[in-house]
Amino acid sequence: MDLVLRPGRPDDAAECGRICYEAFAGIAREHDFPPDFPSAEIGVGTMEMLLNHPGFYSVVAELDGRIVGSNFLDERSPVVGVGPITVDPLGQNGGVGRRLMRDVMDRTAERGAPGIRLLQSGYHSRSFALYAGLGFQFRETVACLQGAPIGVAVPGYLVRPAREEDRPACDDLCRRVHGVDRGGELADAVTQGTARVVEHEGRITGYATDLAFFAHAVGETTEDIRALIGAAEAFGGPGILVPARNSALLQWCLGHKLRVVQLMTLMTIGLYNEPDGAYLPSILY
Repeated sequence: MDLVLRPGRPDDAAECGRICYEAFAGIAREHDFPPDFPSAEIGVGTMEMLLNHPGFYSVVAELDGRIVGSNFLDERSPVVGVGPITVDPLGQNGGVGRRLMRDVMDRTAERGAPGIRLLQSGYHSRSFALYAGLGFQFRETVACLQGAPIGVAVPGYLVRPAREEDRPACDDLCRRVHGVDRGGELADAVTQGTARVVEHEGRITGYATDLAFFAHAVGETTEDIRALIGAAEAFGGPGILVPARNSALLQWCLGHKLRVVQLMTLMTIGLYNEPDGAYLPSILY
């Protein structure tokens, strides 16, 4: 039987969502970790969002006419983010994941995107080996943190909802910290009402698209990120992602009773600049 790759369609959401849930849950159970997608319904909802969003490229793998996996590429900003990539547990370790990864890498090359990024679960050594073998470089370890809202204000740092007119300043901030902006993601978050900005001494010094697994944040300093975390009403999904090398931020979060859910690995191909500031990645990058 030949493996066929094709573009994803909205009507693939139910089967792709089932596979997404079962694949992540199965691997997590093997290692005694909680799954990133706690139910099949959440898996299906995520697939519906991705398959219907014009900013995401999707690819579905079929074997003998049956869906066996899928992969996605977030193309909303100059650097692209991979995931979630999932393969039916009955078909894992048979090369489907590699084919799905090659497809999105080819798509990136065709579009001329300067870089690709992803995060993988630190306990899943097979996926780490797959990505490293495909040319991805290790960049840093990231801690996924979850817990009750902290409810702490940082003196001198005002957190408020982001407005449309804030976007140029936020994009400029992201370019100063990372070398590229994430304007497409920010635009979505402003429209959805989840984006927040930090003002310090009368200017924007930080922003977050949300405080959640699928969201990112950028700040000039660690204080900006502390202010965003401290003002969050909840931490969506499995939690927020804190670079482990930012010991001051990580220890502050732990001191406010957030707990480490798992460690993850940020990996990249192509353009990558060492961050010149503080940040929280999303699960896509």
